[in-house]
Amino acid sequence: MSKNPQMSLVKTQKRTGARNLKINRHQNVISIDPERLSGTPCFVGTRVPIQSLFDHLEAGDSLGVFLEDFDGVSSDQAIAVLELARLNLLSGLAE
Repeated sequence: MSKNPQMSLVKTQKRTGARNLKINRHQNVISIDPERLSGTPCFVGTRVPIQSLFDHLEAGDSLGVFLEDFDGVSSDQAIAVLELARLNLLSGLAE
């Protein structure tokens, strides 16, 4: 993981077993709730699976097209997920 404290990944748990993953202490990015879409990681505040972002990009769609298709997801959320994926990929390569 990044040594930048603003980009550290923090997990929070609730009694329901739901978790929110944060890029920094102010912005929730990913929600994992066993009672929502069987625990599929989604953008916080939505029922939009994170996988949808990667599926759109893999299909050649721009970030703008994804955001038009899923208006409940903000640009900041989508960019934060991409940044989180980048950090995790690069930290895995450095090990």
